Amino acid sequence: MAIDKKLIDELRKRRKKALNLGGKDKIEKRHAKGLMTARDRLDNLYTKGTFQEFGLHAQHRATLFGMLGKDLPADGVVTGVGEVDGRPVAAFSQDFTTAGGSLGNMHAEKIVNAIDYAITHGIPVLSFNDSGGARIQEGINSLSGYGKVFYKNVEASGVVPQVTVIAGPCAGGAAYSPALTDFQIMINKQANMFICGPEVIKAATGEVVTMDEVGSAAANASVSGNIHFVANDDAHAIALAKKLLSYLPSNNLQDPPHHYGEPLDASLDPGMDELVPADGKLPLNVHDVIKRLVDGGDFFEVQMDFAKNIVIGFARIQGIVVGIVGNQPAYKAGTLDIDASDKAARFIRFCNIFNIPLVTLVDTGGFLPGKQQERGGIIRHGAKLLFAYASTTVPKITVIMRKSYGGAYIAMCSKELGADAVFAWPTAEIAVMGAEGATGILYKDEIKNAADPKARRAELIAEYRDQFASPYQAAGMGSVTDVIEPSETRAVVARALRNTLTKREVRPPKKHGNIPL
Repeated sequence: MAIDKKLIDELRKRRKKALNLGGKDKIEKRHAKGLMTARDRLDNLYTKGTFQEFGLHAQHRATLFGMLGKDLPADGVVTGVGEVDGRPVAAFSQDFTTAGGSLGNMHAEKIVNAIDYAITHGIPVLSFNDSGGARIQEGINSLSGYGKVFYKNVEASGVVPQVTVIAGPCAGGAAYSPALTDFQIMINKQANMFICGPEVIKAATGEVVTMDEVGSAAANASVSGNIHFVANDDAHAIALAKKLLSYLPSNNLQDPPHHYGEPLDASLDPGMDELVPADGKLPLNVHDVIKRLVDGGDFFEVQMDFAKNIVIGFARIQGIVVGIVGNQPAYKAGTLDIDASDKAARFIRFCNIFNIPLVTLVDTGGFLPGKQQERGGIIRHGAKLLFAYASTTVPKITVIMRKSYGGAYIAMCSKELGADAVFAWPTAEIAVMGAEGATGILYKDEIKNAADPKARRAELIAEYRDQFASPYQAAGMGSVTDVIEPSETRAVVARALRNTLTKREVRPPKKHGNIPL
Protein backbone atom coordinates (compact mmCIF):
# COMPACT_ATOMS: atom_id res chain seq x y z
CA MET A 1 0.00 0.00 0.00
CA ALA A 2 1.53 3.30 -1.12
CA ILE A 3 2.09 6.17 1.30
CA ASP A 4 -0.68 8.76 1.42
CA LYS A 5 0.14 11.45 -1.19
CA LYS A 6 -1.15 14.13 1.17
CA LEU A 7 1.66 13.33 3.59
CA ILE A 8 4.25 13.70 0.83
CA ASP A 9 2.70 16.98 -0.29
CA GLU A 10 2.70 18.30 3.27
CA LEU A 11 6.38 17.38 3.68
CA ARG A 12 7.33 19.08 0.43
CA LYS A 13 5.33 22.17 1.34
CA ARG A 14 7.05 22.49 4.72
CA ARG A 15 10.45 21.81 3.23
CA LYS A 16 9.97 24.44 0.51
CA LYS A 17 8.94 27.04 3.06
CA ALA A 18 12.00 26.39 5.21
CA LEU A 19 14.32 26.42 2.21
CA ASN A 20 12.96 29.82 1.17
CA LEU A 21 14.28 31.37 4.36
CA GLY A 22 12.65 34.74 5.08
CA GLY A 23 10.93 34.88 1.71
CA LYS A 24 11.63 35.57 -1.94
CA ASP A 25 11.64 39.37 -1.57
CA LYS A 26 14.24 39.40 1.19
CA ILE A 27 16.44 36.95 -0.71
CA GLU A 28 16.28 39.06 -3.87
CA LYS A 29 17.20 42.19 -1.92
CA ARG A 30 20.33 40.49 -0.58
CA HIS A 31 21.32 39.23 -3.99
CA ALA A 32 20.81 42.73 -5.43
CA LYS A 33 23.37 43.99 -2.89
CA GLY A 34 25.82 41.26 -3.87
CA LEU A 35 25.30 39.39 -0.59
CA MET A 36 24.83 35.67 -0.10
CA THR A 37 22.06 34.19 2.02
CA ALA A 38 22.67 31.67 4.79
CA ARG A 39 21.99 28.80 2.41
CA ASP A 40 24.05 30.33 -0.40
CA ARG A 41 27.07 30.31 1.89
CA LEU A 42 26.70 26.63 2.71
CA ASP A 43 26.05 25.78 -0.95
CA ASN A 44 29.34 27.48 -1.85
CA LEU A 45 31.21 25.86 1.03
CA TYR A 46 30.25 22.23 0.50
CA THR A 47 30.81 19.89 -2.41
CA LYS A 48 27.52 19.72 -4.29
CA GLY A 49 25.15 17.05 -3.02
CA THR A 50 27.00 16.37 0.25
CA PHE A 51 25.14 18.67 2.67
CA GLN A 52 22.88 17.01 5.23
CA GLU A 53 20.81 19.50 7.19
CA PHE A 54 19.96 19.29 10.90
CA GLY A 55 16.78 20.87 12.27
CA LEU A 56 15.12 21.99 9.05
CA HIS A 57 11.74 21.91 10.79
CA ALA A 58 12.87 23.48 14.07
CA GLN A 59 10.36 25.81 15.72
CA HIS A 60 11.18 28.74 17.96
CA ARG A 61 10.04 28.90 21.55
CA ALA A 62 8.85 32.44 22.32
CA THR A 63 6.64 33.53 25.17
CA LEU A 64 6.76 37.33 25.07
CA PHE A 65 5.48 40.23 22.98
CA GLY A 66 3.19 38.25 20.69
CA MET A 67 5.88 35.96 19.25
CA LEU A 68 3.82 32.83 19.97
CA GLY A 69 2.93 31.07 16.76
CA LYS A 70 5.00 33.36 14.54
CA ASP A 71 6.67 31.31 11.83
CA LEU A 72 10.47 31.57 11.71
CA PRO A 73 11.84 29.14 9.07
CA ALA A 74 14.49 26.88 10.64
CA ASP A 75 14.44 29.42 13.50
CA GLY A 76 16.85 31.68 11.68
CA VAL A 77 19.88 29.40 11.44
CA VAL A 78 20.84 26.63 9.02
CA THR A 79 22.94 23.80 10.49
CA GLY A 80 24.35 20.52 9.24
CA VAL A 81 27.34 18.67 7.88
CA GLY A 82 28.86 18.23 4.43
CA GLU A 83 32.14 17.62 2.62
CA VAL A 84 34.85 20.20 2.00
CA ASP A 85 37.59 18.86 -0.27
CA GLY A 86 36.65 15.31 0.63
CA ARG A 87 36.47 15.78 4.39
CA PRO A 88 33.34 16.20 6.55
CA VAL A 89 32.89 19.63 8.16
CA ALA A 90 30.04 20.72 10.44
CA ALA A 91 28.65 24.22 10.02
CA PHE A 92 25.98 26.67 11.05
CA SER A 93 24.92 29.70 9.06
CA GLN A 94 22.77 32.44 10.58
CA ASP A 95 19.91 33.65 8.39
CA PHE A 96 19.54 37.43 8.44
CA THR A 97 16.35 37.24 6.34
CA THR A 98 14.55 35.52 9.23
CA ALA A 99 14.06 37.77 12.27
CA GLY A 100 17.40 39.39 11.48
CA GLY A 101 19.19 36.15 12.32
CA SER A 102 18.46 36.90 15.99
CA LEU A 103 19.38 34.23 18.51
CA GLY A 104 16.68 32.60 20.59
CA ASN A 105 16.53 29.38 22.56
CA MET A 106 15.95 26.97 19.64
CA HIS A 107 18.37 28.91 17.43
CA ALA A 108 21.05 28.44 20.10
CA GLU A 109 20.13 24.79 20.59
CA LYS A 110 20.68 24.12 16.90
CA ILE A 111 24.13 25.74 17.07
CA VAL A 112 25.03 23.75 20.19
CA ASN A 113 23.91 20.52 18.50
CA ALA A 114 26.08 21.27 15.46
CA ILE A 115 29.16 21.86 17.64
CA ASP A 116 28.34 18.74 19.67
CA TYR A 117 28.19 16.74 16.45
CA ALA A 118 31.61 18.10 15.46
CA ILE A 119 33.11 17.15 18.83
CA THR A 120 31.60 13.65 18.82
CA HIS A 121 32.66 12.88 15.26
CA GLY A 122 36.01 14.67 15.34
CA ILE A 123 35.43 17.15 12.52
CA PRO A 124 36.00 20.91 12.15
CA VAL A 125 33.13 23.33 12.70
CA LEU A 126 32.68 26.44 10.56
CA SER A 127 30.22 29.19 11.42
CA PHE A 128 28.77 32.09 9.45
CA ASN A 129 27.77 34.85 11.85
CA ASP A 130 25.17 37.25 10.46
CA SER A 131 22.81 38.25 13.25
CA GLY A 132 21.08 41.21 14.81
CA GLY A 133 21.92 39.76 18.23
CA ALA A 134 19.76 38.46 21.04
CA ARG A 135 16.07 37.90 20.28
CA ILE A 136 14.55 40.42 22.69
CA GLN A 137 11.15 38.73 22.64
CA GLU A 138 12.62 35.60 24.25
CA GLY A 139 14.08 37.46 27.22
CA ILE A 140 16.29 35.35 29.50
CA ASN A 141 15.96 32.40 27.12
CA SER A 142 18.02 34.32 24.57
CA LEU A 143 20.75 35.14 27.09
CA SER A 144 20.72 31.53 28.24
CA GLY A 145 21.17 30.49 24.62
CA TYR A 146 24.29 32.60 24.24
CA GLY A 147 25.72 31.11 27.43
CA LYS A 148 25.19 27.60 26.09
CA VAL A 149 26.90 28.47 22.80
CA PHE A 150 29.91 29.99 24.60
CA TYR A 151 30.21 26.93 26.84
CA LYS A 152 30.14 24.65 23.83
CA ASN A 153 32.78 26.76 22.02
CA VAL A 154 35.07 26.27 25.00
CA GLU A 155 34.32 22.54 25.18
CA ALA A 156 35.25 22.17 21.50
CA SER A 157 38.41 24.26 21.89
CA GLY A 158 41.47 22.08 21.52
CA VAL A 159 39.40 19.16 20.27
CA VAL A 160 38.38 20.24 16.76
CA PRO A 161 39.31 23.33 14.72
CA GLN A 162 36.73 26.13 14.95
CA VAL A 163 36.60 28.76 12.22
CA THR A 164 34.23 31.73 12.14
CA VAL A 165 33.20 33.88 9.19
CA ILE A 166 31.80 37.21 10.35
CA ALA A 167 29.55 37.97 7.40
CA GLY A 168 27.28 40.67 8.81
CA PRO A 169 26.51 42.37 12.12
CA CYS A 170 28.09 40.79 15.20
CA ALA A 171 27.56 43.02 18.22
CA GLY A 172 27.55 42.88 22.00
CA GLY A 173 27.66 39.45 23.57
CA ALA A 174 27.35 37.84 20.15
CA ALA A 175 30.98 38.83 19.46
CA TYR A 176 32.26 36.48 22.12
CA SER A 177 31.43 33.27 20.29
CA PRO A 178 33.73 34.19 17.38
CA ALA A 179 36.37 35.33 19.88
CA LEU A 180 36.31 31.87 21.46
CA THR A 181 37.00 30.11 18.17
CA ASP A 182 40.43 29.49 16.65
CA PHE A 183 40.28 31.74 13.58
CA GLN A 184 38.04 34.59 12.50
CA ILE A 185 37.49 35.72 8.91
CA MET A 186 35.68 39.06 8.55
CA ILE A 187 34.14 40.40 5.36
CA ASN A 188 35.18 43.96 4.57
CA LYS A 189 32.46 46.62 4.22
CA GLN A 190 29.48 44.28 4.86
CA ALA A 191 30.38 43.09 8.39
CA ASN A 192 31.04 44.77 11.71
CA MET A 193 31.96 43.47 15.14
CA PHE A 194 32.03 45.31 18.46
CA ILE A 195 30.88 45.16 22.06
CA CYS A 196 29.72 48.78 22.28
CA GLY A 197 28.90 50.71 19.11
CA PRO A 198 29.30 54.45 18.49
CA GLU A 199 25.91 55.37 19.99
CA VAL A 200 26.48 53.44 23.21
CA ILE A 201 30.00 54.82 23.58
CA LYS A 202 28.73 58.38 23.13
CA ALA A 203 25.92 57.89 25.63
CA ALA A 204 28.22 56.31 28.22
CA THR A 205 31.37 58.41 27.86
CA GLY A 206 30.56 61.35 25.59
CA GLU A 207 33.26 60.18 23.17
CA VAL A 208 32.37 60.52 19.49
CA VAL A 209 33.61 57.63 17.35
CA THR A 210 32.67 56.12 14.01
CA MET A 211 31.80 52.53 13.17
CA ASP A 212 34.96 52.32 11.08
CA GLU A 213 37.01 53.12 14.18
CA VAL A 214 35.49 50.49 16.46
CA GLY A 215 33.71 47.82 14.45
CA SER A 216 35.08 47.59 10.92
CA ALA A 217 37.12 44.74 9.52
CA ALA A 218 40.11 47.08 9.22
CA ALA A 219 39.93 48.12 12.89
CA ASN A 220 39.52 44.54 14.09
CA ALA A 221 42.32 43.27 11.86
CA SER A 222 44.99 45.94 12.30
CA VAL A 223 44.33 47.73 15.61
CA SER A 224 42.72 45.32 18.06
CA GLY A 225 43.91 42.11 16.44
CA ASN A 226 40.52 40.49 17.05
CA ILE A 227 40.35 38.82 13.64
CA HIS A 228 42.79 36.86 11.51
CA PHE A 229 41.72 37.40 7.89
CA VAL A 230 39.89 40.12 5.95
CA ALA A 231 37.80 38.95 2.99
CA ASN A 232 36.55 41.01 0.08
CA ASP A 233 33.14 39.32 -0.12
CA ASP A 234 31.31 36.10 0.78
CA ALA A 235 33.01 34.04 -1.92
CA HIS A 236 36.46 35.22 -0.83
CA ALA A 237 35.68 34.42 2.81
CA ILE A 238 34.66 30.88 1.89
CA ALA A 239 37.82 30.45 -0.21
CA LEU A 240 39.94 31.59 2.77
CA ALA A 241 38.14 29.15 5.06
CA LYS A 242 38.77 26.27 2.66
CA LYS A 243 42.43 27.22 2.30
CA LEU A 244 42.83 27.35 6.07
CA LEU A 245 41.18 23.95 6.54
CA SER A 246 43.54 22.45 3.95
CA TYR A 247 46.41 22.81 6.46
CA LEU A 248 44.54 21.49 9.51
CA PRO A 249 43.72 18.00 10.77
CA SER A 250 40.08 17.25 11.45
CA ASN A 251 40.72 16.89 15.18
CA ASN A 252 43.42 16.88 17.84
CA LEU A 253 44.06 13.12 17.56
CA GLN A 254 45.04 13.29 13.90
CA ASP A 255 48.14 14.52 12.14
CA PRO A 256 47.78 17.42 9.73
CA PRO A 257 47.38 16.57 6.03
CA HIS A 258 51.09 16.11 5.22
CA HIS A 259 52.08 15.08 1.72
CA TYR A 260 54.41 12.26 2.72
CA GLY A 261 54.84 11.04 -0.84
CA GLU A 262 57.04 13.95 -1.85
CA PRO A 263 60.71 12.86 -1.98
CA LEU A 264 63.23 14.90 -0.03
CA ASP A 265 65.20 17.33 -2.17
CA ALA A 266 68.67 18.10 -0.81
CA SER A 267 69.62 20.56 -3.54
CA LEU A 268 70.91 24.01 -2.62
CA ASP A 269 69.09 27.29 -3.21
CA PRO A 270 71.69 29.95 -4.08
CA GLY A 271 68.91 32.54 -4.19
CA MET A 272 68.66 32.34 -0.40
CA ASP A 273 72.25 33.59 -0.11
CA GLU A 274 71.35 36.63 -2.18
CA LEU A 275 68.67 37.69 0.32
CA VAL A 276 71.17 38.50 3.07
CA PRO A 277 72.26 42.17 2.87
CA ALA A 278 76.01 42.70 2.88
CA ASP A 279 75.48 45.50 5.40
CA GLY A 280 74.32 43.99 8.67
CA LYS A 281 72.45 47.19 9.50
CA LEU A 282 70.09 46.79 6.55
CA PRO A 283 66.85 44.88 7.24
CA LEU A 284 66.22 41.40 5.93
CA ASN A 285 62.63 40.90 4.77
CA VAL A 286 61.47 37.64 6.32
CA HIS A 287 58.73 37.26 3.69
CA ASP A 288 61.46 36.79 1.07
CA VAL A 289 63.04 34.05 3.18
CA ILE A 290 59.71 32.28 3.74
CA LYS A 291 58.87 32.40 0.05
CA ARG A 292 62.05 30.48 -0.81
CA LEU A 293 61.73 28.12 2.15
CA VAL A 294 58.19 26.80 1.56
CA ASP A 295 56.80 24.67 -1.26
CA GLY A 296 55.96 26.74 -4.32
CA GLY A 297 56.36 29.94 -2.32
CA ASP A 298 52.82 29.28 -1.01
CA PHE A 299 52.59 30.87 2.43
CA PHE A 300 49.16 31.34 4.04
CA GLU A 301 49.79 34.25 6.36
CA VAL A 302 47.66 34.75 9.47
CA GLN A 303 46.94 38.20 10.97
CA MET A 304 49.05 39.93 8.34
CA ASP A 305 47.73 43.38 9.33
CA PHE A 306 48.39 43.08 13.07
CA ALA A 307 51.75 43.29 14.90
CA LYS A 308 53.72 43.27 11.65
CA ASN A 309 57.01 42.91 13.50
CA ILE A 310 56.29 39.20 13.70
CA VAL A 311 54.96 37.00 10.89
CA ILE A 312 52.90 33.84 11.40
CA GLY A 313 51.16 31.43 9.04
CA PHE A 314 50.88 27.99 7.50
CA ALA A 315 52.81 26.36 4.67
CA ARG A 316 54.33 23.07 3.57
CA ILE A 317 58.04 22.36 3.47
CA GLN A 318 58.71 19.45 1.13
CA GLY A 319 55.22 18.16 1.83
CA ILE A 320 55.15 18.62 5.61
CA VAL A 321 52.57 21.04 7.02
CA VAL A 322 54.22 23.59 9.31
CA GLY A 323 53.36 26.66 11.30
CA ILE A 324 55.91 29.40 10.68
CA VAL A 325 56.83 32.11 13.19
CA GLY A 326 59.35 34.71 12.03
CA ASN A 327 60.66 38.05 13.22
CA GLN A 328 60.19 40.79 10.61
CA PRO A 329 63.26 43.08 10.67
CA ALA A 330 61.60 45.27 8.03
CA TYR A 331 59.11 46.46 10.67
CA LYS A 332 60.17 47.84 14.06
CA ALA A 333 63.53 46.16 13.39
CA GLY A 334 61.92 42.83 14.25
CA THR A 335 61.69 43.65 17.96
CA LEU A 336 59.23 41.80 20.16
CA ASP A 337 56.51 43.90 21.75
CA ILE A 338 53.21 43.32 23.53
CA ASP A 339 51.13 42.67 20.41
CA ALA A 340 53.76 40.54 18.69
CA SER A 341 54.10 38.36 21.80
CA ASP A 342 50.34 37.82 22.01
CA LYS A 343 50.01 37.13 18.30
CA ALA A 344 52.78 34.54 18.20
CA ALA A 345 51.91 32.85 21.50
CA ARG A 346 48.32 32.06 20.51
CA PHE A 347 49.39 30.75 17.11
CA ILE A 348 52.06 28.54 18.68
CA ARG A 349 49.54 27.06 21.09
CA PHE A 350 47.12 26.35 18.26
CA CYS A 351 49.82 24.50 16.31
CA ASN A 352 50.68 22.44 19.37
CA ILE A 353 47.04 21.46 19.91
CA PHE A 354 46.67 20.17 16.37
CA ASN A 355 50.07 18.48 15.98
CA ILE A 356 51.51 21.01 13.51
CA PRO A 357 55.33 21.28 13.59
CA LEU A 358 56.79 24.74 14.18
CA VAL A 359 59.53 26.44 12.19
CA THR A 360 60.91 29.61 13.79
CA LEU A 361 62.96 32.19 11.86
CA VAL A 362 64.96 34.50 14.12
CA ASP A 363 66.29 38.00 13.48
CA THR A 364 65.53 40.24 16.44
CA GLY A 365 67.44 42.69 18.55
CA GLY A 366 65.28 42.02 21.60
CA PHE A 367 62.13 43.25 23.26
CA LEU A 368 60.97 46.74 22.31
CA PRO A 369 62.12 49.27 24.93
CA GLY A 370 59.90 52.10 26.12
CA LYS A 371 57.66 53.43 28.86
CA GLN A 372 54.49 52.43 27.02
CA GLN A 373 55.64 48.84 26.69
CA GLU A 374 56.73 48.56 30.32
CA ARG A 375 53.53 50.09 31.69
CA GLY A 376 51.49 48.03 29.24
CA GLY A 377 52.84 44.82 30.73
CA ILE A 378 55.56 43.67 28.33
CA ILE A 379 56.85 41.35 31.05
CA ARG A 380 53.51 39.58 31.30
CA HIS A 381 52.90 39.53 27.56
CA GLY A 382 56.45 38.48 26.69
CA ALA A 383 56.11 35.64 29.19
CA LYS A 384 53.21 34.31 27.10
CA LEU A 385 55.63 33.71 24.25
CA LEU A 386 58.08 31.93 26.53
CA PHE A 387 55.27 29.85 28.02
CA ALA A 388 53.84 28.96 24.61
CA TYR A 389 57.12 27.64 23.20
CA ALA A 390 58.19 25.87 26.40
CA SER A 391 54.86 24.06 26.73
CA THR A 392 54.67 22.77 23.15
CA THR A 393 55.51 19.15 22.40
CA VAL A 394 55.33 19.23 18.59
CA PRO A 395 58.54 19.22 16.52
CA LYS A 396 60.26 22.62 16.81
CA ILE A 397 62.93 23.68 14.32
CA THR A 398 64.64 27.07 14.68
CA VAL A 399 66.79 28.98 12.19
CA ILE A 400 68.76 31.94 13.54
CA MET A 401 69.38 34.14 10.53
CA ARG A 402 71.04 37.17 12.07
CA LYS A 403 70.43 39.00 15.39
CA SER A 404 69.36 36.98 18.42
CA TYR A 405 70.02 38.92 21.62
CA GLY A 406 69.19 38.60 25.29
CA GLY A 407 65.77 37.48 26.38
CA ALA A 408 64.57 37.51 22.78
CA TYR A 409 67.10 34.76 21.94
CA ILE A 410 65.45 32.56 24.53
CA ALA A 411 61.89 33.59 23.66
CA MET A 412 62.26 32.75 19.96
CA CYS A 413 62.39 28.99 20.55
CA SER A 414 65.97 28.49 21.64
CA LYS A 415 67.40 25.04 22.36
CA GLU A 416 66.96 25.81 26.04
CA LEU A 417 63.23 26.35 25.48
CA GLY A 418 62.80 22.96 23.87
CA ALA A 419 63.75 23.34 20.21
CA ASP A 420 64.56 19.96 18.67
CA ALA A 421 67.11 21.50 16.33
CA VAL A 422 68.57 25.01 16.05
CA PHE A 423 70.41 25.99 12.90
CA ALA A 424 72.32 29.25 12.50
CA TRP A 425 73.55 31.08 9.43
CA PRO A 426 77.15 32.37 9.50
CA THR A 427 75.61 35.86 9.76
CA ALA A 428 73.99 35.01 13.11
CA GLU A 429 74.88 36.99 16.22
CA ILE A 430 73.88 35.30 19.47
CA ALA A 431 74.69 37.23 22.62
CA VAL A 432 73.36 38.96 25.71
CA MET A 433 73.25 42.18 23.73
CA GLY A 434 74.41 43.61 20.42
CA ALA A 435 78.12 44.05 19.78
CA GLU A 436 77.92 47.83 19.47
CA GLY A 437 76.04 48.29 22.74
CA ALA A 438 78.19 45.77 24.59
CA THR A 439 81.52 47.27 23.56
CA GLY A 440 80.28 50.71 24.53
CA ILE A 441 79.71 49.38 28.05
CA LEU A 442 82.64 46.96 28.42
CA TYR A 443 85.34 49.08 26.77
CA LYS A 444 84.08 52.60 27.38
CA ASP A 445 87.32 53.93 28.86
CA GLU A 446 89.55 52.10 26.39
CA ILE A 447 87.69 53.62 23.45
CA LYS A 448 87.66 57.07 25.03
CA ASN A 449 91.46 57.03 25.63
CA ALA A 450 92.45 55.54 22.26
CA ALA A 451 94.43 57.59 19.76
CA ASP A 452 91.67 56.95 17.22
CA PRO A 453 88.49 56.18 19.21
CA LYS A 454 86.38 55.47 16.12
CA ALA A 455 88.86 52.96 14.70
CA ARG A 456 89.43 51.32 18.08
CA ARG A 457 85.67 51.01 18.61
CA ALA A 458 85.31 49.26 15.24
CA GLU A 459 88.10 46.83 16.18
CA LEU A 460 86.51 46.02 19.53
CA ILE A 461 83.11 45.47 17.95
CA ALA A 462 84.62 42.97 15.53
CA GLU A 463 86.47 41.24 18.38
CA TYR A 464 83.32 41.06 20.50
CA ARG A 465 81.38 39.47 17.66
CA ASP A 466 84.07 36.85 17.16
CA GLN A 467 84.51 36.05 20.84
CA PHE A 468 81.06 36.50 22.37
CA ALA A 469 78.43 36.55 19.61
CA SER A 470 79.67 34.02 17.06
CA PRO A 471 77.32 31.21 15.99
CA TYR A 472 80.32 28.88 16.29
CA GLN A 473 80.63 29.70 19.97
CA ALA A 474 76.95 28.84 20.45
CA ALA A 475 77.42 25.64 18.43
CA GLY A 476 80.44 24.76 20.56
CA MET A 477 78.30 25.07 23.68
CA GLY A 478 75.56 22.88 22.21
CA SER A 479 72.97 25.66 21.91
CA VAL A 480 73.15 25.52 18.12
CA THR A 481 72.82 22.19 16.32
CA ASP A 482 74.77 23.28 13.25
CA VAL A 483 75.93 26.35 11.37
CA ILE A 484 74.65 26.21 7.79
CA GLU A 485 74.78 28.24 4.63
CA PRO A 486 71.55 30.10 3.83
CA SER A 487 71.36 28.13 0.58
CA GLU A 488 71.14 24.89 2.61
CA THR A 489 68.19 26.04 4.73
CA ARG A 490 65.28 24.45 2.85
CA ALA A 491 67.00 21.07 2.56
CA VAL A 492 68.22 21.07 6.18
CA VAL A 493 64.88 22.13 7.65
CA ALA A 494 63.01 19.58 5.53
CA ARG A 495 65.27 16.79 6.77
CA ALA A 496 64.94 17.94 10.38
CA LEU A 497 61.16 17.94 10.08
CA ARG A 498 61.07 14.39 8.72
CA ASN A 499 63.39 13.27 11.50
CA THR A 500 61.19 14.71 14.25
CA LEU A 501 57.68 13.73 13.08
CA THR A 502 57.73 10.69 15.35
CA LYS A 503 58.50 12.86 18.38
CA ARG A 504 56.86 11.76 21.63
CA GLU A 505 57.30 13.91 24.70
CA VAL A 506 55.76 13.11 28.07
CA ARG A 507 55.13 15.96 30.51
CA PRO A 508 54.27 15.77 34.24
CA PRO A 509 50.56 15.02 34.80
CA LYS A 510 48.48 18.15 35.47
CA LYS A 511 45.23 19.79 34.39
CA HIS A 512 47.04 22.55 32.51
CA GLY A 513 49.73 25.13 33.06
CA ASN A 514 48.91 28.65 34.22
CA ILE A 515 49.86 30.83 31.24
CA PRO A 516 50.45 34.48 32.25
CA LEU A 517 47.32 35.99 30.70
